[in-house]
Amino acid sequence: MGFIGEAHMAMQFNSDNVARVHPKVWAAMQAADSPDKGYDGDALSQRLDAVFSDLFGRPAAVLWTATGTSANCLALGPLVQPHGGVVCHREAHIETDECGAPGFYLHGAKLMLAEGAGAKLTPNSIEAVLATVKREIHQVPAQAISVTQATEYGLVYRPEELAAIGALAKERGLGLHLDGARFANAVAFLGCPAAQAAGPVDVVCFGGTKNGGMDADAVVFFDPEHADHARWRRKRAGHLQSKGRFLAAQLLALVEGDLWLTNARAANLAAQEIAAAAKERLMHPVEANEVFLIASRAERESLRAQGFAFYDWDEHSARLVASWDTLPEHATALGKAIAAL
Repeated sequence: MGFIGEAHMAMQFNSDNVARVHPKVWAAMQAADSPDKGYDGDALSQRLDAVFSDLFGRPAAVLWTATGTSANCLALGPLVQPHGGVVCHREAHIETDECGAPGFYLHGAKLMLAEGAGAKLTPNSIEAVLATVKREIHQVPAQAISVTQATEYGLVYRPEELAAIGALAKERGLGLHLDGARFANAVAFLGCPAAQAAGPVDVVCFGGTKNGGMDADAVVFFDPEHADHARWRRKRAGHLQSKGRFLAAQLLALVEGDLWLTNARAANLAAQEIAAAAKERLMHPVEANEVFLIASRAERESLRAQGFAFYDWDEHSARLVASWDTLPEHATALGKAIAAL
């Protein structure tokens, strides 16, 4: 999968990482530019627990971090011992796009790969992995499950699907982690409270960077002991930023006033317009802000020649990602170009 197109020239559908920082986030960071305590002792960082507790409807302890990779590793750290394993989808971000960071930060813990259409886990696919592990000292025991909301193919778990996985996790004594780099897009699609979209998880990685932030994600723990454990890991891993108020400011700007949902709805709407034009070319239903499109090499080059930038997913397809700042006229133009192929 390679980057195609010049960011300053093309109509951007490469990734929501390409999107601009939202003006309200910039304003919040500017407002935070006054002396305060360092690290996470500042007034803004101290407000995060209450704000995210209100968002998820249960007590939460929140750590900010600057990258999604560090967020996932900090979230999994309290759930998994070095000799343990995490059941995740074969195409989960922690498996395919984090350069082995979970194994590194979890001191050798193993990712145990499951199958599932659209990169979704099910109780049956998780059980299939668990069934291969003997309960003996010679094998890695599963200690956690990781789900992605929305998935790597832009599909969204319904509340009942997460509830079923949560019931299995509880029955087996496994921690449950949610990678929510595009959690906002999932909530916008479902139209339900954040608590329902997260389900009975132990920890949520709440993505801000892809949704109007500059460099801030939140690790939301629902067990304070897990959060205390992760604070030590964050410092030891080099992710305790000295001016953390700027990360906290971004998260507060997104969550307070529901900017996170406004941004996600705009991205989802643009993706839906593209999907409506793509029709039978769609590889997966479009439920968040990603569109996976069947297109030959010649067809993809035709789109690029018209000024559209995107990723090649494989030899026969492309991934198009809409962002909070995708211009409606760009989405309309892309839809027309796809329909005309």
